[in-house]
Amino acid sequence: MNNQWCSLNELADFLKNEFSIDRYDHSEQGGIYHPSDRPVTRLGLALEPWPDLPEWIADHQIDALWIHRPWKLDTIRIPQDIGILSHHLPFDETLTMGYNPLLASLMSKLGQPEPLGFKQATADNGKLLPERPIGMLFDIVGQEFDALLREVNSLFGGYDRAEAGRCPTGAHTISRIAVVGAMNEGLIREAYERNADLYLTGQYRKPAQPAVDDTGIAVISIGHLRSEEWGLRALADLLHDRWPTVEIVMPISGQTVTVMSTNNSA
Repeated sequence: MNNQWCSLNELADFLKNEFSIDRYDHSEQGGIYHPSDRPVTRLGLALEPWPDLPEWIADHQIDALWIHRPWKLDTIRIPQDIGILSHHLPFDETLTMGYNPLLASLMSKLGQPEPLGFKQATADNGKLLPERPIGMLFDIVGQEFDALLREVNSLFGGYDRAEAGRCPTGAHTISRIAVVGAMNEGLIREAYERNADLYLTGQYRKPAQPAVDDTGIAVISIGHLRSEEWGLRALADLLHDRWPTVEIVMPISGQTVTVMSTNNSA
């Protein structure tokens, strides 16, 4: 029988593994922001604080809170027995635009994603930490740009900008996708040189336009908030798979969404 609740420490350990936080400098790893021994039967997820967050916590009977950007969080207004977790960069790089195998699977990848670009942090002792891919490349069954754009629109609930690019045959068939957590000339050219037909990213960056024009690669920018909200839903699914009896509550586009518990009492 599954436990009907989990602890804040169990949540922290699970996310430590899912986010592979050993790749990050200690200051970027995240984890427990405010400790608590309170059992967690209802977990709140949020991207950042807002003025009515304390009331939202009370109204939804939240036992613990995970928050992406905690810097403006007024912990004085939150009950002291509410445990708080936070992950910023590890969440962005794992569950939004970047090396995100879950997203690749939902986009019907063929084979394993390949890393695209790397960044590497240095620990306090000067030791280089493991490399972290900035993005991924994967193949799909070829489809027209417009069909793929509809798929992306459905998956993310919209997009900010789409450029079909140009193709020597004029067919605009997409069969290889780069999903990247940044947009600059170097990454655009690397994706193109590795045969990507489409560059999928969060925020469109104008300084990369010369590389887009030169290569003719197609580009879709989802938008920063859409990619984060997609990641928040993905995080809820991961946590629900691990603790199906824990209820998860989160604000998405101004509306509270609840992932109901599966209460296995038999």
